[in-house]
Amino acid sequence: MTDFITKDKRTHYCGDVGISDIGKEVILMGWAHRRRDHGGVIFVDLRDREGIVQVVFNPDAGDAVHGQAHRIRSEFVLAVKGKVRKRPDGMENPALKTGGIEVIVSELEIMNESKTPPFSLDDVEISENVRLKYRYIDLRRPAIQQNLFLRSRLASATRNYFDKNGFIEVETPFLGKSTPEGARDYLVPSRIYQGMFYALPQSPQIFKQLLMVSGFDRYYQIVKCFRDEDLRADRQPEFTQIDVEMSFITEEDIMQIMEGLMAVIFKSCLGREIALPLPRLTYRDAISRYGKDNPDVRFGMELVDLTDIVKNSGFKLFQEVAASGGIIKAIKAEKAASLSRKDLDGLKDYVAVYGAKGLAWAKVNAADWTSPIYKFLQPAEVGNIGKKMNAKEGDIIFFVADTPRVVNDSLGNLRLHLAKKLNLIDPEALAFTWITEFPLMEYSDTEKRFVSTHHPFTSPFLEDLPLLKSDPGKVRARAYDLVLNGSEIGGGSIRIHRKDVQAQAFDALGLSEEEARSKFGFLLEALEYGAPPHGGIAFGLDRLTMIMTHTESIRDVIAFPKTQKAACLLSEAPSKVSIKQLMELSLKIV
Repeated sequence: MTDFITKDKRTHYCGDVGISDIGKEVILMGWAHRRRDHGGVIFVDLRDREGIVQVVFNPDAGDAVHGQAHRIRSEFVLAVKGKVRKRPDGMENPALKTGGIEVIVSELEIMNESKTPPFSLDDVEISENVRLKYRYIDLRRPAIQQNLFLRSRLASATRNYFDKNGFIEVETPFLGKSTPEGARDYLVPSRIYQGMFYALPQSPQIFKQLLMVSGFDRYYQIVKCFRDEDLRADRQPEFTQIDVEMSFITEEDIMQIMEGLMAVIFKSCLGREIALPLPRLTYRDAISRYGKDNPDVRFGMELVDLTDIVKNSGFKLFQEVAASGGIIKAIKAEKAASLSRKDLDGLKDYVAVYGAKGLAWAKVNAADWTSPIYKFLQPAEVGNIGKKMNAKEGDIIFFVADTPRVVNDSLGNLRLHLAKKLNLIDPEALAFTWITEFPLMEYSDTEKRFVSTHHPFTSPFLEDLPLLKSDPGKVRARAYDLVLNGSEIGGGSIRIHRKDVQAQAFDALGLSEEEARSKFGFLLEALEYGAPPHGGIAFGLDRLTMIMTHTESIRDVIAFPKTQKAACLLSEAPSKVSIKQLMELSLKIV
């Protein structure tokens, strides 16, 4: 055996050896992915981060090579020297980038052995808990590695784009002040200031606004943020933002520059062209047509308001809902003959989750409908509904009658459910949409006051300012979200830069001057020292990577993620700490 560590250096990554290397001697290092013994000739698929190549151990290589090769097992770490040759005709593997060649090994070093891994890297049916407990092995899987490579390219493309467009990267603090507006903070006790706490940032919001007051004009940062909230497939307690803030700009300026960023990212990372400018929808239109403020516009099936047609209908429910100020809307599933009566009845339970008390449906036939509500409707009503829905034979119409919130929520989610069930979504499509003119505030039934839809520094439309006192729920925010394939990938707003406007906003939120000073005093004071008009946006880097890699879980694009219960199975965090540590912080566990 040759000691490769001291004698020779690797000449190629495994996945980079190709036809052009035939006849050359190469040195490769990696892990034994598979081992096969074919009557004396031993084949090993050697793997590193760039791919897999087949290396061959012939009996005539001697015991120092062939004898040692018998010891090789899955995930042994190997170094090999050998000559590249073309694979025999008919033995090529088109599934591999290196499938046209193989390496005949002349020297071998087993650099390290491995216990039998807890799972095979080829196994797709592995428990996620097992994968996360042995994440260092899971991260060897080529699919996971490719996700992280793309994530790295995304971050690099982002930095290059902002550098070329006059932005400066500035780091902001992780240990900050708790300002409980929105999600729950992660708190960090102070040893020096006992009984007091820092908070990990939910975003660098206040500091990036202060950078604008400081005159930096264009800031960006790829930054960790933290939220102590219930998790799901696309959320983590710690996540990464592409954070941006700019001075002396409007919404149009921000949208234009961020569209350029998206074009660069998708071109450099995926080779995909994006047609600019991106389409836009107001919040009101998004809710009206799709039932959601993050609509997936890769397919149609838009919500249609039928209230005027059926408000005097013989169907009592429609009549009662309309009379009480509710609405009746419908969606149309085209060519939905595959849906059985059992499927249709089961959809009632689906919309019930979103508050709907029922779901009416109608199968459109050439002459009439097959529907439980058909007998209650007049022929003119059936005709007008069919005309407004542009219904054709074989379509199924679904109706919900309730309050606007319940109707939009129910049909908006049913629309997505049906699209997946009927395979209406092109997984390769890229459907971007800006959503604009969000409500500035929404009334909270639990807090019995108006709360910020985004955050309390979002600027209202100046023409809506009088409504802050008389009707805060109607005030439009100068806010914007960028939605991709039904997922919000970024959101931001023009900020309030005038002290008098900020005071009016706090007043509408029910925050006294004393409370506002206590929570945001340093920002409010900064606004008194010549704050420029400014605004910004933040993109979820994890979520964007998740969409670009077609993964179902955000955990597959983060190197060391937490579980859905915010635990790290690898390091066993969170964990108990010693009594001594608690005493230093003047803390007691109750």
